[in-house]
Amino acid sequence: MCTVSYIPQGKDSFVLTSNRDVNSARSPKNITRLEQNGQVTLFPQDEEAGGTWIAISNTNKVVCLLNGAFENHEYCPPYKQSRGLLVLDFFTFPDASVFFERYDFEGIEPFTMVVFDEDNLFEFRWNGEVPYIRELDTSGFYLWSSATLYPKEIRERRQSWFQAWLNHRTDFGLEAIRHFHRTGGKGDSGNGFIMNRNNLVQTVSITHVVKKSNGIEMIYHDLLNDSVKSEQLEVQKVFP
Repeated sequence: MCTVSYIPQGKDSFVLTSNRDVNSARSPKNITRLEQNGQVTLFPQDEEAGGTWIAISNTNKVVCLLNGAFENHEYCPPYKQSRGLLVLDFFTFPDASVFFERYDFEGIEPFTMVVFDEDNLFEFRWNGEVPYIRELDTSGFYLWSSATLYPKEIRERRQSWFQAWLNHRTDFGLEAIRHFHRTGGKGDSGNGFIMNRNNLVQTVSITHVVKKSNGIEMIYHDLLNDSVKSEQLEVQKVFP
């Protein structure tokens, strides 16, 4: 939810990783499997709101959510629904363009969404009033940090950690990514990739989505219980 990277792995392949920073009471322990209208979706389900911050499907789709759009916003409840529920709603639409065009975002708290859909990669931001859509190069390297937890100065510092990591290596495989998401900003307990702010907000899990040409794997590491769960889906041309 709060630190997300996208690292290409060659043609039709990438690793998307999300470090979730949240109150520990909202940390799920398992991957949930949902089957509906021929579509299979995998996601860790938020214990409080019932939604999720990251999900994959056998229809070659990946969605990852971060709180906030461009800058931190004023919290003004009540909101129509949890942001995590719109991640699941995404999979009821035939494709990303239809979702962006037809979904009613009014009344939803600002967010940033990273979407992979049938070989297209998008960054979608909703600031509470206006949607912003940017198509990204699938061969690019990207890092996002939640605007609600990390002000601009800190986000830029995190980008510098990312750039330094990119500049000093040639191995961008899963193990290298896993190590980076555990050690980025090490020593900065409030802003590092593994963070803890007085046990009120902390990094509770790391989720890797490993996308290959014929399948998608979700690897969910529950840091609080030090347990790892993984499930794979074979990519199919099936739509709801």
